[in-house]
Amino acid sequence: MENNNTKTKDMKIEVWSDVMCPFCYIGKRKFEQALQQFPQHEQVQVEWRAFQLDPSMKSMPGKGISQYLAERKGWSMEQAVAANNHVTAIAAEVGLQYQMDKAVPANSFNAHRLSHLAARHGLQDKAEERLFAAYFTEGKDISDVDTLVQLGIEIGLPAEAVHNMLQGDAFTADVKKDISEAEQLGISGVPFFVLDRKYAVSGAQAPAVFLQALQTAWTEAAKLQAVTAVSEGDTCSADSSNC
Repeated sequence: MENNNTKTKDMKIEVWSDVMCPFCYIGKRKFEQALQQFPQHEQVQVEWRAFQLDPSMKSMPGKGISQYLAERKGWSMEQAVAANNHVTAIAAEVGLQYQMDKAVPANSFNAHRLSHLAARHGLQDKAEERLFAAYFTEGKDISDVDTLVQLGIEIGLPAEAVHNMLQGDAFTADVKKDISEAEQLGISGVPFFVLDRKYAVSGAQAPAVFLQALQTAWTEAAKLQAVTAVSEGDTCSADSSNC
C-alpha cells in the first residue's frame, strides 16, 4: 500500500482506522490485495486517518484484552475470549498471526500522532503496519513513549523528531480533526475507506469488493459527491459485539 505525500496522485483513499481495531489490520491486508490487482495502483495515494474506539481508555499493563473487553462490554470472560478467538481466526486467513493473549489495552491517541508524523516523512503506511504488528502480535504497549520512539526509529523516523513530538502537542490537532471529521461523515465503525470522497467501503471487505470500488471510483466523473457506502463488512465500534 503506497503512501507518498510528496507525489501527486490521481486517486486519494482515506482510511479511518484505530491501531487497536483487529478488523482494521485485517482490512488493511485485504485492501492491499485489491490494490495490487488494480492497474492504476501507482496513481493511488493512501492516507490514514485517526479514529478511537475508546478515547477514555487508560494504559493497562498487566490486564489482558479479554479482561478489558469483559469489563467494558459487560461480557463474561468466556464471551470475550471467544470474540478474540474469532478475530484471530479471521486474521489467520490473510496471513496475520494475532496473539491476543499478549495484547496490552492502551490509549491509541499518541500512536495516531506518530502516524501523522510518519506521514510528513512519507512513511505513514510503514508506521501503521508497525503499530498494528506491535499491538496484535508482539504485545507492546502502543501508548508507552519509549515504545513509540523505538517503533518510529525502526521505520526510519529520526529519533529526535519522535521524542520532540511526544514531549509536546504536535499533531494533536490533526488527530482530533480526523476524529471530528469521522463524526461529521457518520463513521461509527472502522475500518472505513473513503475513495475520492465519492464512495466508501465499510469494514474488512473481501479484496474483490475493494477492487470493484476502486474501479468504480476511477471511472466516475470528477464531480464531488456525497459519500455513499458501497458495501458493509466487519468493523469495530464502541458498542460492537464482535471485538
